Amino acid sequence: MLDEVTAIRRRFDGRASLEECIDEAFGAASRLGYDALIYDYTPVPYDLDGTIMIPSMLKLRNIADDMHDYWCDRGYFRIDPVQIVAARSSTPFAWSYDKGMDTEIGALLNETTEPVARYLRERDLASGVTIPIHMPRGGYATVTGIRPGSSGGDDHDAAIIARFSLLAHVFHDAAYAHYDRSALSPRLPALTERERECLSYSARGLSAKEISRIIERSVPTVVMHLAAAARKLGARNRTQAVVRAAHFRLLDD
Repeated sequence: MLDEVTAIRRRFDGRASLEECIDEAFGAASRLGYDALIYDYTPVPYDLDGTIMIPSMLKLRNIADDMHDYWCDRGYFRIDPVQIVAARSSTPFAWSYDKGMDTEIGALLNETTEPVARYLRERDLASGVTIPIHMPRGGYATVTGIRPGSSGGDDHDAAIIARFSLLAHVFHDAAYAHYDRSALSPRLPALTERERECLSYSARGLSAKEISRIIERSVPTVVMHLAAAARKLGARNRTQAVVRAAHFRLLDD
């Protein structure tokens, strides 16, 4: 197993960008029998109301670009049975939108999720394997391999899924190093560095007066930054602003 991990890591050595890492992962997935690849990432899996977050990044290989529009702009990601299962699981799973197949998403195939199922069936993308990746500090990604024409279930050999899972995790580690942090949260409030700094100190229990001494600004200036951050976060007060900012990992270094 260690030798296999080392061999996979070597494939990503020297890759100079996120796109090059994804291309390499797609090539390796293709050799395992997957004809398309989907990779997504968001700082947190759930919004404040408990709904699945629209991903900050969605990368596709050998899939029509309009999937990005449907999943992100039209919100299909929130009702995608695969994503619903992946958000609450850490185990790789095979899935199929064929109602006759007994897979992890079977119980979620209903009127609400039918638009997703219809889109995938019409494009011959109705079967695949998804690897959920839950990062220690809250980041969340999935790597999905699609097998057009496959009905799912028994067509997905356990040994192939295991190899694809290993590939997905090594690939994600390599890809994460190339993330553009400034572009990762386009759907989250854009706090300034000073607003984040003031909120971070507030999260530690410091008063506006104490924060003003640390950052060497006046108390009214600190209050202004905290109020601006609360407004952007839709918070009613400073405490709620801190909770919301922490939930969305906006206070992470």
